[in-house]
Amino acid sequence: MMVFGPPDGEQLAHTRALFAQAHADAAPDPRVEALVVELIGRVAGKWTMLVLEFLTEHGTLRFTQLARLVEGISQKMLTQTLRQMERDGLLTRTVHPVVPPRVEYALTPRGLTLGAAFCGVWVWAAENLVEVEAARQRFDTKGQMP
Repeated sequence: MMVFGPPDGEQLAHTRALFAQAHADAAPDPRVEALVVELIGRVAGKWTMLVLEFLTEHGTLRFTQLARLVEGISQKMLTQTLRQMERDGLLTRTVHPVVPPRVEYALTPRGLTLGAAFCGVWVWAAENLVEVEAARQRFDTKGQMP
């Protein structure tokens, strides 16, 4: 199941409407701007994006399941990533009172919508693929001697 695949027409129209609305104001709220910069910095990190993707795809997961799915992540980094996502309201952490404790993570509705927000990147990539590839080829060959 491809969760972060290209958006359908309705998602594309919604994304464009949100973008237009966000850029309609001449002076954006500095708190919103600060949050966007902070969230992009955090979410653009590969660990957050991978955790977001796996929780979207699989639903509720235990820590050990996430650790297996997110290849290459250390226990410390997974813990930090999950705590920050919980702090931002992107996921819930449920501790079941059993021995040993069972801890499960699930995305909140806000976390699910964050994944949908990244559909805009797919739209941009699809619309600009040929031009980006051509620009890269021009750049790569520009410095080479004939």
